[in-house]
Amino acid sequence: MAEKAYLKSDLSFLGVPLPAMRQLVKTIRRPPALDRDALLQLVRTLWGRSVFELRMVAVLLLEAFEPLLRPADIRLLERLIRESKTWAFVDELAIAIIGPLVERAPELLAFLDRWSADTDFWVRRSALLALLTPLRRGVGDFERFGRYADQMLDEREFFIRKAIGWVLRETGKKRPDLVYAWLEPRCGRASGVTVREAVKYLSPRQRNALLSAYGAARPRQASGRALR
Repeated sequence: MAEKAYLKSDLSFLGVPLPAMRQLVKTIRRPPALDRDALLQLVRTLWGRSVFELRMVAVLLLEAFEPLLRPADIRLLERLIRESKTWAFVDELAIAIIGPLVERAPELLAFLDRWSADTDFWVRRSALLALLTPLRRGVGDFERFGRYADQMLDEREFFIRKAIGWVLRETGKKRPDLVYAWLEPRCGRASGVTVREAVKYLSPRQRNALLSAYGAARPRQASGRALR
């Protein structure tokens, strides 16, 4: 099945399209809607099956009923992140569910701090993406994102490189000078995918300067690898 190959997943696939799953969740939201206990029980039941669509519905339910979640639910969400093993679940959980929960309960930033240094790259990716939505709005904690990204910038994992570039790109829509100032001294360390994503919404001058700096750093990096 194409979806199974694309997502590189070990889960079973039923072939149900995403719009149909979203429509199902809409029907569940109609009165009488779920309360928090029923929501969490249903999510655990659906997630317990090794079927992609059932797990996707569990994630979509958490998104639809996110306001019901409490800070204590972060432990369940962390477990789901660790068991996801694919961006299809991880990105939705991090951006649409964990992000809003952390905005409502800033004490949960301590979890993101821990996640940012986790051995599981999906957990590290989640720490980055959980900060995305407010940064996209032109606010948010860029200092914290920058700290996470700086410690991951030398990683070779594609999903980390892409996430850093993604958040920088979205931040650049409203605060291009902030993105430029952060990335300019780091172009020698950043990957191509990170830089290409980050510069998309910067001014032509800023974009050309960063791409030139990145290009100039490539021969030095290649020489350094050869010497090792």
